[in-house]
Amino acid sequence: MRTHVILPEDLVEAVDAQAGKGKRSQFIEEAIREKLRIDALHAALEATAGAFSASDHPHWDTPEKVAAWVRDSRRQSDERIDRYPRG
Repeated sequence: MRTHVILPEDLVEAVDAQAGKGKRSQFIEEAIREKLRIDALHAALEATAGAFSASDHPHWDTPEKVAAWVRDSRRQSDERIDRYPRG
């Protein structure tokens, strides 16, 4: 789809210097997609802020407890994998 967008001259010059005149539209498309992706991530973070409570996960109170939890999770995973024959 074609659209008409008004941009400051210095911005267009910077885009052309970065992408080359023949690739201006592609550069602008990628920039817009990246901005939309970042905005969606920020919206998701804001929507889920507070959903995870430290009081619900006391085993993550300290770095030592987190490390122990990770080791235990890996051990349990290894035990599950070892139950299945390889081959």
